[in-house]
Amino acid sequence: MSTVDPNMFRVPAARALTVLDRSLFRTTLPTAAALVSDSRQLSRLRKDLEKTREILNVDKVKPVVGHPDPEKAKGGLKALLLQPDVKPAAPESWSVVLKQAKEAGEVDLIPYSVELDYYHFQYLDILRSIIPEELHDEIPTGFNSVGHVAHLNLREQYLPYKHIIGQVILDKNPHLKTVINKLSNVGTESEFRTFPYEVLAGRDDLNVEVKESGCIFQFDYGTVYWNSKLSTEHERIVDLFQQGDVVVDVMAGIGPFAVPAGKKNVFVWANDKNPESFKYLEKAIEKNRVGSFVRPYNEDGHEFIQQSADLVLAASRHGEFGTIPGPKPSRRSNAPPPAAPIKIPIAPVISHFVMNLPASALEFLHNFRGLYHGQESLFAPHTPSQLPMIHAHCFAPKPNDDAAVQTALDRVEKELGVRLVQGNGEVEGQATVYDVRDVAPQKLMFCVSFRLPKDVAFAPRT
Repeated sequence: MSTVDPNMFRVPAARALTVLDRSLFRTTLPTAAALVSDSRQLSRLRKDLEKTREILNVDKVKPVVGHPDPEKAKGGLKALLLQPDVKPAAPESWSVVLKQAKEAGEVDLIPYSVELDYYHFQYLDILRSIIPEELHDEIPTGFNSVGHVAHLNLREQYLPYKHIIGQVILDKNPHLKTVINKLSNVGTESEFRTFPYEVLAGRDDLNVEVKESGCIFQFDYGTVYWNSKLSTEHERIVDLFQQGDVVVDVMAGIGPFAVPAGKKNVFVWANDKNPESFKYLEKAIEKNRVGSFVRPYNEDGHEFIQQSADLVLAASRHGEFGTIPGPKPSRRSNAPPPAAPIKIPIAPVISHFVMNLPASALEFLHNFRGLYHGQESLFAPHTPSQLPMIHAHCFAPKPNDDAAVQTALDRVEKELGVRLVQGNGEVEGQATVYDVRDVAPQKLMFCVSFRLPKDVAFAPRT
């Protein structure tokens, strides 16, 4: 057995327990021990009995213990703990391997008691012993971990047990120091995607450090948005960028797209309306040494979209560039002089826009109308440059079927005034609709990617 049988618990007398009492979780597991007569045979016997699945397999219980006879224990003899269904007085419960070892005098079997306490039991086993049986099917098991903080979103029926849940999470996850519960939804209820919370266990400290994509982010989780479950999506989008590309991150947050992109020598105009996000974005740029490529802004996203095209073009025409340090000089006395830093000029046009605000990003798309009005000469067929790719995140109702995708594309059409069909976003008139993740039982997160249509980009600005 890989875990302790929940039936072996001493169940708390009061199912309505709201304060964790660890002393209630003590029990004795009656089993057997195989006393090994020759310490040189211990390793072989253990392997043989593991193959027959007779070795005790309980979390945090070592299957090898000292011989119960103190004198023999001093001589280095050990005992192997066996499964509870192996009965010393019932040879019919032994495997052939165990019988042969007994007949050869290699082992002797005796009853043995293993003392178990709170430390040995798993999270779910503990909660099932406290929470009423009718609520066992949906006991919260998942949480969003951000640095040393575990973030829960408890359903109403589990709120009476919230502090116990929080404390058990801390006990069973030593790297965590704080457990919080979200009190309202993120999204339309909060302009900056922050949320009120309560501390369930641990210290009230939401100043965290997170490592993602080789970058370090330090921030106050209570004042900015961060979702560790989006790390794969951050990497997927950043993988689309090439060195020297210019990217505009309209809702950059603290930089989970922008900072890793800067590490790839991608230019990023990174904007967020939340002053706190802007503050920590600046810190992340400095901490990760990407200031040559990432520029932070604290503007309204609607206005920033068209501003960014003008800012990038002006920077290019002024001859601005990013710098890649040359290789570190060798310490050899005859080494050649260190190589000069490499300068990468800023391109005149934007390659990608990232809009990671799924609750409302699609409502910003109308701002792309006239983005490059009068600047047709900057793009193909006059130059090799293409119009930028737009990557806009959005929510859609389940199930993930054609209707949900079509709903997203209808919203895009409403804002852009151009009809797109599902397909390859690189192809004019088509959009790639990528299924990012399940957000809630009835909600999905998509990323709609498409190349900005010419009719939109070169239209008069409104």
